[in-house]
Amino acid sequence: MEDILTETELLMQSVIEGMEKRFTNIRAGRANPTILDRVMVMYYGVSTPLKQLATISIPEARQLCVKPYDKSSLGAIEKAIYEANIGLTPNNNGELIILNIPALTEETRREYVKQAKSIGEETRIALRNVRQDANNSIKKLDVSEDEQKGGINEVQELINKYNAEVDEKLKVKEKELMSV
Repeated sequence: MEDILTETELLMQSVIEGMEKRFTNIRAGRANPTILDRVMVMYYGVSTPLKQLATISIPEARQLCVKPYDKSSLGAIEKAIYEANIGLTPNNNGELIILNIPALTEETRREYVKQAKSIGEETRIALRNVRQDANNSIKKLDVSEDEQKGGINEVQELINKYNAEVDEKLKVKEKELMSV
């Protein structure tokens, strides 16, 4: 029974971590290097993550600079950023690529809040699925009915705890998105 509860808690933690990772892809109008995490560059015929080919810095609050280690890869990096469809237009000055992050409009902010809420709901569904699997595992155990009910109640306490965490992180992200 303890093994099931431990495994359930670990799974729920990983679901929360997944939500946090997805939240970083929703930008709040400020420069954040994680925006470029999904960008893959064709470098000598191999698809390579951008962060392995360049340093990414934030010279200003709304600007990212991408400086490649190998200047010959500048064009490929520029193309990859453009094709990644992250809503940023790369400006190549021959030395580095500058990405200007546009200020968010009220409408865009509301759209991003909707995205965040959608991610939060998907996370709750994933948590419910983990709970269902744990409850089924507990019911299959050869233990008394009272022990089963106790285990199911502990799983419910876990999901309540993690649902509260989802709500809290969603509030923080919403506040971040709506602040000008």
